[in-house]
Amino acid sequence: MRAVMFQAYGPPEVLTQVDLPTPVPRADQVLIRVHATTVTSAECGMRRGEPRWGRVVIGLRRPRRRVRVLGLELAGQVTAVGPATNRFRVGDRVFGFTSFGAGANAEYKCLSERASIARMPENVTYAQAAATVDGFTTAWHFLRDLAELQPGQKVLVIGASGSIGTYAVQLATHLGAVVHGVCGARNAKLVASLGADRVFDYTVEDFTTSGERYDAVLDTVGRSSFTRCRPLLAPRGCYLPTTGLVNSVLAARTAVTRGPRVRTGMSVRKHTALAALRDLLSQDRLQIVVDRTYPMAEIVEAHRHVDTGHKVGNVVITVVDD
Repeated sequence: MRAVMFQAYGPPEVLTQVDLPTPVPRADQVLIRVHATTVTSAECGMRRGEPRWGRVVIGLRRPRRRVRVLGLELAGQVTAVGPATNRFRVGDRVFGFTSFGAGANAEYKCLSERASIARMPENVTYAQAAATVDGFTTAWHFLRDLAELQPGQKVLVIGASGSIGTYAVQLATHLGAVVHGVCGARNAKLVASLGADRVFDYTVEDFTTSGERYDAVLDTVGRSSFTRCRPLLAPRGCYLPTTGLVNSVLAARTAVTRGPRVRTGMSVRKHTALAALRDLLSQDRLQIVVDRTYPMAEIVEAHRHVDTGHKVGNVVITVVDD
């Protein structure tokens, strides 16, 4: 099977297309023929070996063998199942998250049926489905699981035009919250159309001096800090950073003190969020924002684009041309 692999940390050019054996599903695994995947900021960080502390997990000097094929989101069709599989059948259209093993930048991927995968709604394409998984479920993890956002509360989304941000704005709106977003001027209309009541242009406005107070501040891009955002938070408000080792320390510290808290953590098991995502997609209640689409042969160019830090929504890779 075709796959894209990297064997050293570095720029997009470390990615090379290779031929690998097609995996065979064991026990409760399903074999998925991948039709579409994505390139995310997280994967570009993995490719660069950043942040440095992350190399403890993915490999100190070079990527560990099990993560050399990137790809966290996928959508495709089940082509074979292991003998202990009960949830899925051959022919099922599925979408989901590959977790720490990555591996979706390939024509086939084996996953346990207990992994974060679900049947796709009939009304979305493979490319659309792949572009929803990690962004929406990460937004769900922070806004529902950690912040426990309630109707009428106010939330600020920093990086509101990115993959997580576009879904966070929509999810918070669906939950009945008042939503403000931070992004560049060229994406302000998009973010407003997704449900934001106020949009800050970070190139000319300092959102920290707006006088607003929030029950939750979600930073999807790692460009703020708890110190900077604390004055914006309600007395028991939450600062929700998606990146940063220091924020884990702050989360433990603020959990036992009065006042605003830091809440963070990785979204790995996505079953509940995937079920909610599937429902919203099937009802056409979620806008999928796709910046660019590339064939797998042009994945290096896709990584270059994501590395600019200016992608809007999602960057999709088509593995099978539908």
